[in-house]
Amino acid sequence: MVPVFNEERGVEGVIERLSRLDLGAPLEVLAVNDGSTDKTASVLEPLSRRFACLRVVNHRVNRGYGAALKTGFANARNEVVVITDADGTYPESRIADLLACIDDGAEMAVGARTGANVHIPLIRRPAKWALNRLAAFLAGTDIPDLNSGLRAFRRDLVLRYRPILPDGFSFTTTITLASLTNAHRVDYVSVDYAARKGRSKIHPIKDTLRFTGLIVRTILYFNPLKVFFPAALLIALAFVVSLIYDVAFDPTAPNLGDKTVLLFVAFVQILSVGLLADLIEKRSRL
Repeated sequence: MVPVFNEERGVEGVIERLSRLDLGAPLEVLAVNDGSTDKTASVLEPLSRRFACLRVVNHRVNRGYGAALKTGFANARNEVVVITDADGTYPESRIADLLACIDDGAEMAVGARTGANVHIPLIRRPAKWALNRLAAFLAGTDIPDLNSGLRAFRRDLVLRYRPILPDGFSFTTTITLASLTNAHRVDYVSVDYAARKGRSKIHPIKDTLRFTGLIVRTILYFNPLKVFFPAALLIALAFVVSLIYDVAFDPTAPNLGDKTVLLFVAFVQILSVGLLADLIEKRSRL
């Protein structure tokens, strides 16, 4: 499946390479044109006549990367679905390796951009590294690539979490965290990543802030103590420091200072809310 938005320069090559893959099984290539305003539609139309395996689904207006993927999963005819981008950055030749992981029992296989030739713009690398580290800490496991656009799924995995999957670029981040925090098997295959054809749709600052909020929100949904406990611990440390200062180093304060009392109350409240959220989450699994 290929979500497409204004990719007139790259989509033809991607569709051609996908349509010529020999995977040892019937192949369906599904392109979801997400309301493109350039010449993407006119590129896809003749391709659908050239390749019998290609189907094109059109959105009237641009609804977002995640929305295009949801449309694709709703229209897919096979139980295993592979997604890739339309900009020519991912090696379609590695799809067979992803499918081998699925055949071996994985529910999702990710093409991790950790190969020898990875062309990620320098401006995006610090934010990408920081987001991966944050996600790995909150999920409690290493994540070689949080939001790779090349991956294979069992279709029912995506349908299970469809209500919480966003319509934007954070679709892949959300399904990754949902899978890892719910004990689904996720495998990683190291792949190269070429320079894109066309202009990137990512906005470094805005999307980094959005991804950060999404990571925290998703972990809160599935494992709230991973967020609340560190926050409570930091406030507890601040409380202890403030208490020691009030008792030992502030002769003008015979009683505890206001800030010490407020820190203690904040600690109790955050820890209590975290424990309650964890109980609700565990109860929802029964």
